[in-house]
Amino acid sequence: MMIVYQFTERILVAESFWDLEAAYGRVDGVVKTVTGYCGGSLRKPTYREVYDILKNVCEGRTGHTEAVKVTYDKRKVSYTSLCDAFWETHDPTNKEFLNFGISTHQRSVIFYSTEDERRKAQESKIRRQMKLNRRIVTKVIASDGADFFTAENQYQKYYLQKYYRIMAMDGGLVIGRLATFIETHELLKKTRLAIEEVIEDLS
Repeated sequence: MMIVYQFTERILVAESFWDLEAAYGRVDGVVKTVTGYCGGSLRKPTYREVYDILKNVCEGRTGHTEAVKVTYDKRKVSYTSLCDAFWETHDPTNKEFLNFGISTHQRSVIFYSTEDERRKAQESKIRRQMKLNRRIVTKVIASDGADFFTAENQYQKYYLQKYYRIMAMDGGLVIGRLATFIETHELLKKTRLAIEEVIEDLS
């Protein structure tokens, strides 16, 4: 029997790519997240280059913004669900996003590839706006021509790397707590395997 995977990639932009990646990494059905830079006048920029240039963004030298490429399994999570989760990752009513390219490099954007995705993203935006009773400034934009450049390794899974280093400072204590956590909680298989891998590395 052949198993056909229905993996799809989409790009999302919301303030810090570290926070956005961490949020989507917890969504069941998301199989991969990658931080990077979207748009801009440089190809394959580094974090330092982007931020050195962004200091002069008001002069129109760049259009880079932090972004996350999300790969998800359409059998487990819908595009609508991804859009609904998007609003929980940042404040989509922040008017500072309207100054993108003038005084800030940050923005809030959902990229779509089809008319159906555009409709679903807009419907999700309207639902959230009605719930907040405030204007959402997030843009819903066609992904055509939206260049995505992968960020350096140290900016991938940033919070996981950061706290993994902290845990490594007191490995014995952490191992015991992680082992207890596995025994006392019902976990997804991939979560359990990830924790067991951390325990093995710290041992």
